[in-house]
Amino acid sequence: MHSLVLPFPDIDPEIIRIGPVALRWYSLAYIAGIALAWVYVRRLMDHAPLWQSYKKNKPPFDKALLEDFVFWAAIGVILGGRIGYIFFYGIPYQPEIYLDHPLEILKVWNGGMSFHGGFAGVVVATILFCRKRSSDMFMMGDLLAGAAPIGLFFGRMANFINGELWGRVSDVPWAMIFPYGGPLPRHPSQLYEAFLEGILLFLVIAILTYRFKALSKSGFLTGIFFTGYGAARIFVEFFRDSDTRPFGPDHWLTQGMLLSLVMVLIGGWFFHRAFRSEKIASRQG
Repeated sequence: MHSLVLPFPDIDPEIIRIGPVALRWYSLAYIAGIALAWVYVRRLMDHAPLWQSYKKNKPPFDKALLEDFVFWAAIGVILGGRIGYIFFYGIPYQPEIYLDHPLEILKVWNGGMSFHGGFAGVVVATILFCRKRSSDMFMMGDLLAGAAPIGLFFGRMANFINGELWGRVSDVPWAMIFPYGGPLPRHPSQLYEAFLEGILLFLVIAILTYRFKALSKSGFLTGIFFTGYGAARIFVEFFRDSDTRPFGPDHWLTQGMLLSLVMVLIGGWFFHRAFRSEKIASRQG
């Protein structure tokens, strides 16, 4: 079986090291994801046909406000992602590490970040920012929904390069032996997530945005993102292994599935709100 296993690419997680300071692919992935997401949102705002049915036929935010929000979003991703990892995957299963050595909480390279925590951090940052600036929170969410898969793609590719969050043992032809995953070949589940949560979800939202003018339904694209990510993550959890916390009968239900199910339900609420608001607007019109 091992003769058919694909070799794991020999990529150093550190791009360059100068003394005690190292630039890692993981850090670069976050920087690239945030930067390219910002560029994409600016492109959406510059595309006039998308805003013909919006108030005054123009985008809801100016570029200066968007640039201010990028800082808030970055803080939300980093703080939320790390805090989420500690509370979802750290303290419940290895409390002694963080209780006896609190500084471990700051070491993002040990254990990493939680997507669900990072996402919650961005949601909180968006709410606080939009309230402070009296901005359209749901439209900001729709713009973020279109850009977020970019960051997800880079993040999952960084997980793959780090050889972390590997999949379950498998004999599929594309299985790999991960450096820290034991001697048996496993699903490259990070690549499954990069495709589903990154490439596919980005294309779906982009088509809905440009082809079907989905930005006219405030909150609709946010619902697509919640639901799409949740469904993709639940599917990949059947192949993912390294942070699986089994629950339920036959131990098939994982913590990632439970958190993603919550996202799907929240996505359903956004759909309901978007179509309800559209009906109310059409009656008033």
